[in-house]
Amino acid sequence: MRVDRWLWYARFFKTRSLAANAVRSGRVRVDGERAKAAREVSIGNALSIHRGDSITDVCVLKIPSRRGPATEAMSLYEETTGSIKRRELAAGLRRSASRFEPPTQGRPDKRTRRLVRHRRRRA
Repeated sequence: MRVDRWLWYARFFKTRSLAANAVRSGRVRVDGERAKAAREVSIGNALSIHRGDSITDVCVLKIPSRRGPATEAMSLYEETTGSIKRRELAAGLRRSASRFEPPTQGRPDKRTRRLVRHRRRRA
């Protein structure tokens, strides 16, 4: 099965063209090397998928026959433990970073000052 179709079936991308663009731009690696959209994926291949600021490393467990629901899509791959830890760490950093940022841009208005004060009391 083509790597762009597998990524779409596994619900890493919303459309197949988005998956093909990601593969074409080098954000998807198969077994450590850059792949083309038509590259065949087989059971046991290791995929590294760069989406936004996160990198997901997965191992292919199944080749699907259709694009099914999310629960079925999750059974197609197994995420590595390093990838899970990296993702959880990044989520924690995003949560803590947004705690002290002002909710609006520019000079704070009355509502923004109240929100900042409220956040400081909770922390």
